[in-house]
Amino acid sequence: MDRIKPTIETQNLSFAIGNTQILKDVSLSVPKGSIYGFLGPNGAGKTTLIRLMLNLFSTSEGKIFLFGEDVTKHRVSLLKRLGRFVEQPSLYGHLTGAENLDLARRYYGAPAHRVAKVLKIVGMAEFANRKVKAYSLGMRQRIAIGQALIHDPELLILDEPTNGLDPNGIKEIRELLVSLNREHGKTIFVSSHLLSEIEKMCTHVSVIHKGRVLYQGTIEGLNDSSESKLDVKVIDVQKAKSALKKQGIDAVHNHNSTLSMSVESEMQIAAINRFLVEEGIDVFSLTAHHHNLEEVFIELTNNNQ
Repeated sequence: MDRIKPTIETQNLSFAIGNTQILKDVSLSVPKGSIYGFLGPNGAGKTTLIRLMLNLFSTSEGKIFLFGEDVTKHRVSLLKRLGRFVEQPSLYGHLTGAENLDLARRYYGAPAHRVAKVLKIVGMAEFANRKVKAYSLGMRQRIAIGQALIHDPELLILDEPTNGLDPNGIKEIRELLVSLNREHGKTIFVSSHLLSEIEKMCTHVSVIHKGRVLYQGTIEGLNDSSESKLDVKVIDVQKAKSALKKQGIDAVHNHNSTLSMSVESEMQIAAINRFLVEEGIDVFSLTAHHHNLEEVFIELTNNNQ
């Protein structure tokens, strides 16, 4: 059976402006049906990569495939199958939300009924006839996402869609993207520097820093790629610490009757518990502290200085 082709794939992609290397050997694979978070600090190369995907820049080295096809050879047909929102919303303030969507509809040649449907999907039906200049930033972002959706694309490519929004606006956009993925079957590629939002909504993630991809895979895999901390409360701290030392485990006495140590898996936690009991040491509790995305991201990027 043929494997399902990734919706987006880059192979050994590099890009430079003059002597400045922006991207270096970037290979990504975005599974169909995923919400794929492209995570990195400002200036890491996120927007440049998106512009390359859209064939707005020419690659220095490497290839880009959308839906299994080379984007440089099939640009027009491939771009019709995706919707994009790069940087700031491009809207006409003197027109209403519905009129802005209708312009996008005409550009793509989509049917007229898509305007009302998309307004409902993005939660803007109530404000359809209000001029965009009276919209909040969050409302503008929704209409901009609506423009990307107007021709019912298979793929959405969104560059920092929550930029400048307050916490409530960020939450609303996150919920919209999750809905588009789960209820409307859209594959979504979203770049962001907001770690907490990527962690909450994405199924897959890649971490880019200084133009290089440091990690690619599932959110769970990213968390598992870093050591976790285990706190063990025991009746005899010194005896437990000495016993663990013989097993090559360095435990630190934190406070009272608690030892802390690094662990790599749940199986290792079970083995530590079993070992201490076999050594005659009563274990009162074991508490695992898993790294969140922010901690893992900092660890990865600090190692890439």
